[in-house]
Amino acid sequence: MKRSALFLGLCVSLCLCLACKREELPKSTCLKGRLAVQGICMNYVIEVLEGQVDSSQVEMTWKHPMTGKLYSKAFALKSICSFPTNLKEGDEFYFSISTLPEDKMCAQCKAYSPVPNKGLSIEICD
Repeated sequence: MKRSALFLGLCVSLCLCLACKREELPKSTCLKGRLAVQGICMNYVIEVLEGQVDSSQVEMTWKHPMTGKLYSKAFALKSICSFPTNLKEGDEFYFSISTLPEDKMCAQCKAYSPVPNKGLSIEICD
């Protein structure tokens, strides 16, 4: 009897957790960015276009060593597991900086493409 009640409680808790939606942030609280470089193996570079970002979290000016092109307020994408596959180089989008630890439960090849030294995990704003 106790096991059945415990099992039922766990099932109800799991269902409630799965039913909860991720809280959506209004775009006004998000930063506007651009996928500036879509490098191989998710070595992505993002530029902050609008919004206040701590200058210690991004490279205020980053020069791509292979192309010589300059980028402003650039950072390497750390949250590769959750980044949408439909965003392509040059696309603009709204995002927030994630305070959650980086999710490393997805496959990533190890080929290298240059990225800034500073990196951030982000969440896309809906």
